[in-house]
Amino acid sequence: MKLLYKLAITLVLLHLVVSVPHGMAHSELHIEMQLWQNVYIWLIITILPIVAAILLWRRRRAGFVLLLLSMAGSFLFGVFYHFIAAGSDNVATLPVHAAAGTFRLTAVLLALIEAVGFVIGLLGWLRSPQS
Repeated sequence: MKLLYKLAITLVLLHLVVSVPHGMAHSELHIEMQLWQNVYIWLIITILPIVAAILLWRRRRAGFVLLLLSMAGSFLFGVFYHFIAAGSDNVATLPVHAAAGTFRLTAVLLALIEAVGFVIGLLGWLRSPQS
């Protein structure tokens, strides 16, 4: 169980580390987001995983639930906009630009990290004792 806590916290930090260059590539590519998307990104993709890590650091079961939900929401949002929906946020339609490679790489890494985060959150939630 202790390993799951460490993995979860490490994953949240990795998610944040990959999110920063992804956001910078968004800016360099002039990919504009709607207001609701910015709110979603800040709340679900950025803040909730950090709150989950704080709860996990204190060995709280709620941290795994929050990790599970935030990673599921992040994964669905990112995969839809980066790989499915047509638009400037899709990796297949990026303009020729120095930041395009970073954008593509970080989009893939975020999807992988979020999928693993979902699994870790689910396992942690299922295995942690109820209080």
